[in-house]
Amino acid sequence: MNGLFLKKYTILAVLAGASLTLYLVDYLVLGSSRDIASSFLGNLAFLPVYVIFITLVVEQIIQEQERQAVLRKMNMVIGVFFSEVGNRLLKELAAYVAACAELKHHLLVNGTWKDDEFAKALDYLGRTDIKISCDGCDKNRLKGFLIERRSFLVGLLENQNLMEHDQFTDLLWAVFHLVEELEARSSFDDMPQSDIEHLNGDIKRVFGHLSREWLLYMQHLKIDYPYLFSLAVRLNPMIDNPDPQVY
Repeated sequence: MNGLFLKKYTILAVLAGASLTLYLVDYLVLGSSRDIASSFLGNLAFLPVYVIFITLVVEQIIQEQERQAVLRKMNMVIGVFFSEVGNRLLKELAAYVAACAELKHHLLVNGTWKDDEFAKALDYLGRTDIKISCDGCDKNRLKGFLIERRSFLVGLLENQNLMEHDQFTDLLWAVFHLVEELEARSSFDDMPQSDIEHLNGDIKRVFGHLSREWLLYMQHLKIDYPYLFSLAVRLNPMIDNPDPQVY
């Protein structure tokens, strides 16, 4: 600590000495102490303006750096979510979507996609009323998968970096609610139509949030991590038989 203070005062002494030296040279060259004093007072008058300007610029730079750091950490957490839960969950829930072929066609992200293609896919999800039908689907498999991953999802909710991402937090809450709805039912046999429609609504909510966040995450990978994007494209959950091999 003493060494740090010593270094700081040494720098201040050097700067002060340099300033005095420059003023001395100015006096020796011009020979007018009045002009030097006038220049000094003029610079001193503008000093508060300089301080304000530098403070605002530095503060803005620091805030932007902090924002970028939070975004990087947040995207890392989102990436872990899709690796551990999201990709498989998207594939599982796609089986519950009526007219799934059309949906998959709009979500077949490939290496040539630009911002326009991502925007069109997001627009399709936003304006399309996706129909969900859990009849004939293996709800027990979905239930088992989500219950198995519940502790992981709880850990995500405790991550402070996600507090900046309201839409992803909404996705997690929707998934938790679906887990609770599935776990509350010991059997899915002979369900009344009202209960089927209720479960369809819960699945639709999760699928809507999940598909949108997945597209945004894929777009993020394409821009910032092309090598991760390449693998994500090959393992796209909208592909019936994904192949990690590069041909």
